[in-house]
Amino acid sequence: MPEAILRLDDIHVHFPVKRNWRGKARAWAHALNGVDLAVRRGETLGVVGESGCGKTTLAQVLMGLQHPTHGQLRWNNDLGQPNVQIVFQDPQSSLDPRLPVWKIMTEPVYVKGKAQEPAMRALAARLAEQVGLSPDYLNRYPHEFSGGQRQRIAIARALASDPDVIVLDEPTSALDISVQAQIINLLFKLQREHQLTYILISHNVSVIRHMSNRIAVMYLGQIVELGDTANVLARQRHPYTRLLLDAVPVLGSVLPENAVQAIPELPGNRVLPGGCFFLDRCAFRTQGCEHRQLLKPIPEETPAHSVRCHRYDHDEPDEK
Repeated sequence: MPEAILRLDDIHVHFPVKRNWRGKARAWAHALNGVDLAVRRGETLGVVGESGCGKTTLAQVLMGLQHPTHGQLRWNNDLGQPNVQIVFQDPQSSLDPRLPVWKIMTEPVYVKGKAQEPAMRALAARLAEQVGLSPDYLNRYPHEFSGGQRQRIAIARALASDPDVIVLDEPTSALDISVQAQIINLLFKLQREHQLTYILISHNVSVIRHMSNRIAVMYLGQIVELGDTANVLARQRHPYTRLLLDAVPVLGSVLPENAVQAIPELPGNRVLPGGCFFLDRCAFRTQGCEHRQLLKPIPEETPAHSVRCHRYDHDEPDEK
């Protein structure tokens, strides 16, 4: 098994949402609530969950843009900031419209210390070749490119500083379906060539299935299920994972009228539940669910598969 390149130990992130007249926080939004995660070298880890579950905050912690309220981020077992870059969802808004492409691509190198322009242009030319863009385009500006080309520019920028980990935040959702396939194939190619580790955040289960080696399912700031992609998708052990996947339309099948309503709105995160976070929405709830659940490995599963539910081995709820 590959070594863990990055570890998150009991990560909590709380944001103040209400203050008294002295400016002291009186209410908090609990974005992350005890995330434990080991990211393995060279893998693609998919992170899924509905809007508001904490995926973006997790990405910000990994990037060093948000400091944990509690917990530690460990890089190769040492405390410190890893070399992490990001590819954003919308290539239109993530590129500076005032800069030519060669400057955009080399921004991560420039901010670490000014380099001579010839060296920067040479680096940009090498990056353009790696992502499938012509070096003749390097003096153009972002508005002169298509959406797929802009995403290639964003990927080249992420590669400029020779990162160990790249966070892919919905990298294909703003693209046409044919262009999505091209970008996914490019990401596979770059991963092989540079031994990259990807953390893929997406709502698209098909993209997660195709790209990821493992899946982390998030709910209300916690990872509720974690395991090998094929295993999690075929044998979901957490009730939330089941509901999430049941809501995905299947080509050629009729979607039941109540399918979209099967998962009601995510509860607020200002006051956290006292027991299992999914208790009020779970059809499997029973005695013991009133206690907080830990993410525990399933002993009989190989490869490793963990779930935050003490009833993971039950297929159906108890009859009333």
